[in-house]
Amino acid sequence: MLDETSAQLSDFTQRYCNYWQEKHQSAPQNEFLLGVDSPCLIGTYDNYITWQPQPFSRPKNLDAVSNGVDLLLQPSVVAFYGTQYAAEMPAIFEELPLTLLQAWNDEDFTLLQQNLVAHLVMKRRLKHSPTLFIGTTEDDSTIISVENLSGNVVLELLGKQQHKVLAPSLSDFLQRLVPRSRLLS
Repeated sequence: MLDETSAQLSDFTQRYCNYWQEKHQSAPQNEFLLGVDSPCLIGTYDNYITWQPQPFSRPKNLDAVSNGVDLLLQPSVVAFYGTQYAAEMPAIFEELPLTLLQAWNDEDFTLLQQNLVAHLVMKRRLKHSPTLFIGTTEDDSTIISVENLSGNVVLELLGKQQHKVLAPSLSDFLQRLVPRSRLLS
């Protein structure tokens, strides 16, 4: 499952980079990461940076999260966050616009783990089954998550127990994603 998730994430990232090259004759761009160092950074311009994915250099685990909430984590999510450094990647799943989250650098990875712990603590306090977020949507009240027990990818309404299942696995979800760009101003 780990290798399959990593392979599908790498495949989507390559499709995303190819999409940018074909549509904009450029490597992927991001205006929010201007001035933030990363192994992914390939160019800095007045209002944006260009980037390319880089292999993850840390141990491929989320032990800080697992230990922080005393929970064995869904292996597909460990693979998802332990495959590469990259910027967030806008995409479409079926007709749902979303942004796939990734760690930009080591500091971002540490912050990501802290946010996952906070999310899991909130889920525990609400007595909801645990989920691990992997993306955002245009609606601030919904996120893309993986159910920790089943591995299903779901559209999660924050603070609610009910989810809409989008895909039976993270690998399947990634395989069905279509790249999109957010036009830079």
